[in-house]
Amino acid sequence: MTEIRIIKKRKDFLKVAKQGEKVVQSTLILQATFNLSVEPGCCHLGYTATKKLGKAHIRNRTKRRLRAAARVVFGANGLEGVQYVLIGRYRTADCPFEQLLKEMQHALKKVNKLLQNGGDSHEQTAEPIADSAN
Repeated sequence: MTEIRIIKKRKDFLKVAKQGEKVVQSTLILQATFNLSVEPGCCHLGYTATKKLGKAHIRNRTKRRLRAAARVVFGANGLEGVQYVLIGRYRTADCPFEQLLKEMQHALKKVNKLLQNGGDSHEQTAEPIADSAN
C-alpha cells in the first residue's frame, strides 16, 4: 500500500502539467509524472477545480468528491515516486459516485501504463537532417 502525500505548491502542479502524461475522462482529468524528490514508499496527489466549473460551492463539492474517490483508488494502485494531479470537470460534482470511481480507476491504470511503458516516448532520437547543399 502506497502512502499518499498532498501536493500544495503551484510549481509542483505546473511541473506535472508540463512534463507528465495525461488521461481525459468525462468526469475527471488525471495527469502524472515521475519525480525523484518524492519520498520512497509514497506518491503525491493534488486536486484542482477551476472557476469554469461554477461558483465556490460547486468547486468545493468537486474537490471533496475527488478526494473521497482518490482515498479508495490510489491507496492500492498508486505508483511510488509519482506525482498525480486530479482535475475536476463539469460532470464531477453531480455524476454517480460509482461512475466517478470507475473512471478514476480506468484513468489511473491507463496513466500508470503510459508512465511505465512510454517513458521513452518523449526521448525519441532525432535523425540527422540531410544537408541540401550536397
